[in-house]
Amino acid sequence: MAITNRNQLIREIYQLLNKEGFETSNIYDQSCFDIVARKKLLILLLKVLVNIDSINESHVEEIRQISNVFLASPIIVGVKSKNHILEEDVVYERHGLPAIGLQTLKNMIIYDEYPEILADRGGYYVQINGNVLKEYREEYSLSLKDLADLAHVSRATMYKYENGMVRANTETAMLLEEILNTKITLDIDLFEPYQEDIKLKADTSNIATGGSNAQNLAKLGFGVVSTNKSPFDALAKAEITKNNKLKEGQNPLIANLNVQDDQNTKTLKKMAVSLKDLALVTSSDSFFVLNDDKIKESIDGIPVIKSWEMKEFENSKEFLKLIKERKNN
Repeated sequence: MAITNRNQLIREIYQLLNKEGFETSNIYDQSCFDIVARKKLLILLLKVLVNIDSINESHVEEIRQISNVFLASPIIVGVKSKNHILEEDVVYERHGLPAIGLQTLKNMIIYDEYPEILADRGGYYVQINGNVLKEYREEYSLSLKDLADLAHVSRATMYKYENGMVRANTETAMLLEEILNTKITLDIDLFEPYQEDIKLKADTSNIATGGSNAQNLAKLGFGVVSTNKSPFDALAKAEITKNNKLKEGQNPLIANLNVQDDQNTKTLKKMAVSLKDLALVTSSDSFFVLNDDKIKESIDGIPVIKSWEMKEFENSKEFLKLIKERKNN
């Protein structure tokens, strides 16, 4: 039965992930992402849409930054593009993020089979394994021009294939594989952790006390990413390099910095559920920053730091120590 609505697609994906041994977050359908899932070191950050063209560009930017901090693999999973159904084992791109159909996701998760074809303007393309291409060309005693002539491309294009400089269209790749009698195309590893040179900093545009709290975290040596369409306000990482990039191996912190003084207990507990849920799946710690003196050290197990305390820490180690103490208590 064809999937026709987003909720049905989300349920299918959720069931697939659980069946295949992933730890899964709650479903966050009002967020820039819908599901976070983890299996060993693999973290998936999934956005689910019926039409992949409806992805919001500002949401994509936030997904990229969150994925960068968690070293997660961001993927859009959909059903169609405009009026065309997404083809199996084909990768589409929207604002720089990979987009695939449900069956392609199943093939990767269940069978460890990755797609090879990228849909781009003008057609379908594959990445050639240049080393294999050169090895088999030489084994058949063919010059670059010889093989280029057989494949109906220029010598310069064949040179670019061998050196990984350009992608080939699928027809040319199939012809080359037929000539050389071997597989020469590369899989597209969508489970590769997303890493981008995103400079982390305090976002001073946050409302209420969030901006100053983010600045205080930055002053302690944290790299900070502020979010607008996520179940949290910010991500922070304790150690960054001299170039303001993340060091590997440092678990991030998930934070709600913009908590209003008049938030009721029910709302705060709902926020705590999300923080706890996402921290568990991503192996992270989480915390609140607020001013309410009636709330002492935690909300449902999530440490609470008061705004005035933020100014008293000397460095990130002191801050992390207090988070750990309040978490254990």
